[in-house]
Amino acid sequence: MPKRVFAAMSGGVDSSVAAYLLTRAGYDVTGATMTLYHPRGETGDSQDVIDARAICNKLGIPHKTYDMGEVFCRCVIEDFIKVYEEGGTPNPCVTCNKTVKFGALWEAVTRDGAEAIATGHYARIRRDGDRYLLCKAADESKDQSYFLWQLPKELLPHILFPLGDMTKPVIRALAAEQGFETAHKSDSQDICFVPDGDYAGFMGGYTGKTPMEGDFVDKNGRVLGRHKGIIHYTVGQRKGLGIALGEPAFVCGKDPVTRRVVLGKNEDLFTREVRLEGINLLSVESIDAPMAVTARIRSTHKGDTATVVMTGEDAALVVFDQPQRAVCKGQSCVFYDGDVVVGGGIIR
Repeated sequence: MPKRVFAAMSGGVDSSVAAYLLTRAGYDVTGATMTLYHPRGETGDSQDVIDARAICNKLGIPHKTYDMGEVFCRCVIEDFIKVYEEGGTPNPCVTCNKTVKFGALWEAVTRDGAEAIATGHYARIRRDGDRYLLCKAADESKDQSYFLWQLPKELLPHILFPLGDMTKPVIRALAAEQGFETAHKSDSQDICFVPDGDYAGFMGGYTGKTPMEGDFVDKNGRVLGRHKGIIHYTVGQRKGLGIALGEPAFVCGKDPVTRRVVLGKNEDLFTREVRLEGINLLSVESIDAPMAVTARIRSTHKGDTATVVMTGEDAALVVFDQPQRAVCKGQSCVFYDGDVVVGGGIIR
């Protein structure tokens, strides 16, 4: 097993306990904390960096910080804005895991001697002969495998998920027993760079651009009213539309070229077919024939039975057995064989 492990530490309870478990298991552990994005005018170490350093001091292990601000802004924030502007709904955590945590950070820690990288994700890596498989966490209510489907297959042997077989109450109890300052620290519920949840406000401040207004239309193109910019809306949204039609209305589509937001009824939101691009396969080398899977179209989606058919080198069509509600361009569709992540793609 790898001996020199760098544990990615965010300053939260999960990564604190992950580092503790690794030290207890006999690994040579170094805590690694990334600095990602500082709002204008903010300087010095964040509370998260301070908390991570304190945990490392308590464990008696080294702590290093890595400035990932440039790659985070370029690969995560700018992609986030681009997807919204193109009429999609992005998933920045998926992008961050690929490009930053298991991309730029892995490259940095390997230069510092790491043989493996560990995080506090709720997921598991299972060895099957010569293969390493990404699997769901034992506690499916906390499972984060959905966010990890873009990991490169060749990196799986070098990843440790110490929390994969544990539950959150047990993890908090362990942290409290060890006297960790993070034991009762609340979990982040929002995207880290938009803590107040105001995505449109963040994008306006970051780009300096004001969203362009456009028309609300029905599915036949009839104008129903004006909206304040397509970035304010996502497919399936009902609340906050600012328009009264005398019956419930839902966002059913967005056109970034005409700046039209299509409104319709709830039943207009259902479809069985989902087209994907940017396919990444983990448990198989290829999908040469239609493959039966369980597929998830968002992180909160429990998954449903479907068939995956490759339509190009990195494109696929997923056909669900039952219609699915509010499929959003820009989100990930991840497919499973039992608890094993087969692969996934970006909904287009």
